Amino acid sequence: MKTVLITGANGEIGHGLIKKLAQDPKNKLVAFDINNLDTELSKLVLQSFKGDILDRALVKKLFDNYQFDIIFHLAALLSTSSEKDPIKAHHVNTDGAINILYLAERYARKNKKKVKFIFPSSIAIYGMPSLEAKKKHKKVKEEEFNLPATMYGCNKLYIESLGNYYARYYEKDKKSDTQYLDFRSVRFPGIISADTMPTGGTSDFGPEMLHAAAQKENYECFVRRDSKIPFMAMPDAVRALIQLSKAPKKQIRQHAYNVGSFTLTAEEIAKYAHEINKISISYIPHQKRQAIVDSWPEDVDDTKAKNDWGWKAEFNEAKSFRSYLIPAIKSRYE
Repeated sequence: MKTVLITGANGEIGHGLIKKLAQDPKNKLVAFDINNLDTELSKLVLQSFKGDILDRALVKKLFDNYQFDIIFHLAALLSTSSEKDPIKAHHVNTDGAINILYLAERYARKNKKKVKFIFPSSIAIYGMPSLEAKKKHKKVKEEEFNLPATMYGCNKLYIESLGNYYARYYEKDKKSDTQYLDFRSVRFPGIISADTMPTGGTSDFGPEMLHAAAQKENYECFVRRDSKIPFMAMPDAVRALIQLSKAPKKQIRQHAYNVGSFTLTAEEIAKYAHEINKISISYIPHQKRQAIVDSWPEDVDDTKAKNDWGWKAEFNEAKSFRSYLIPAIKSRYE
């Protein structure tokens, strides 16, 4: 049996992750979120806690009650929401992460057992200096352009470094050589889910178009029609987290990995939205959100994830839209 903690469990990734992990009867799932867990998810977990990730006493209670084998730390304030309140974002994203990291290491050492800490990072950690540079560097490697343009990106990059720090200095007991904390992270592109509505992400123009089309509502896109970034279908995002968590430690050569799938412009996504319904889609760029999208790469190089732990996206562009997103989103509103 494995006891698994999922923070931010009621979010977009949390929904998909809980459903997938619950398919294995060996997983005992404990959910934590600022909101009540959706009813459909509550049935799949051993216990759910409602509370603030900054409430260290409450978070400590989780570790007092359970000996976690794996932690998926999903709790975060997303990119657009973070720009509206960067101070709050800093506290939620970074202070929340260090709360979990500190307690994970402390209780792993106390219980003399290894804990895997899986963290979803983001392409927001990249900062392309110009549109010319973005077009020139089609696939960005992990070590390139680590100059985030947003508070969210700064937070993600810092947590990657913080996790690496904990892994380096607290990973093993020097006397017994026992491994305690195993930190791993993936840098996700924009994620599109059919199960949940987007909530505060700058890549949300993609899923918002599809949901608007399914509801037969016209859509005002907040970026230019030629704005191009990488995307991934939610099933692949969930699979990447689980696959990374299961990879043998000897195969993990770095603390953060790119994962990729397909890359599209806003106008290309609009064509798929029109396959649902012929709604009117206009393009009226929002200055700040457009600047954020322009700072993200067109695509990422995920060669290291492929080589080290066998990553490969199962949902390409066509399969993502025609086999997953379009039928599922249409069904949601029918």
